[in-house]
Amino acid sequence: MIATDGIIPRICLGLAAAVLATAAAQPAHAQTADMSFFVTSAGIGNGGNLGGLAGADNHCQTLAQAAGAGAKTWHAYLSTQAADGKPAVNARDRIGKGPWRNVKGAVIAKDVAELHGANAINKETALTEKGEVVNGYGDTPNRHDMLTGSQPDGTAFTGTDDRTCRNWTSSTQGAAMLGHSDINGPATNPTVKSWNAAHPSRGPGGGCSQSDLKSTGGDALFYCFAVN
Repeated sequence: MIATDGIIPRICLGLAAAVLATAAAQPAHAQTADMSFFVTSAGIGNGGNLGGLAGADNHCQTLAQAAGAGAKTWHAYLSTQAADGKPAVNARDRIGKGPWRNVKGAVIAKDVAELHGANAINKETALTEKGEVVNGYGDTPNRHDMLTGSQPDGTAFTGTDDRTCRNWTSSTQGAAMLGHSDINGPATNPTVKSWNAAHPSRGPGGGCSQSDLKSTGGDALFYCFAVN
């Protein structure tokens, strides 16, 4: 009999551990690939100046690519207002048909109607592309303000009041409509539970600078949706 001194058992245990680790990793990868909704883990860094819709969409695509979901086409949930002869764009019209799932596979809405009705967006489901929970009301720092520029039904604002930081091209002029990713906030805010239209931005600079957006509980973050 050849002595093994426990070598074979140790090898078997090592192989078993490797197999288990691989199996455990596969579901997470599959869920990431299936992800079709997330909150940006970081903003572009220039307040409400996102480089327009194209710049915001590119940011969504870049973050999704880094997370392993870049095979899909990603758009930011942002509306723009009619200006310079160009028509308004509704956020609800540029995000596909659904359903949308977060990085953990939880469905946040099955279609556009449910998204703007009884959706499942809250602090536990509005995760970043990395699967991180976004700080909400009561956390330090609070980052729950999401740029949307949208009315509760996902359409653009009409009238002269700017709610899109000059259609996401300015960090010095205008203001932005913000939603609360955790559907929470001070009781004095009547729209505290709105994920997409809680309140407009404000601050010493007007509402579109990075510091202005941080001052009311945000970080120039926004929602990203897979359109296919």
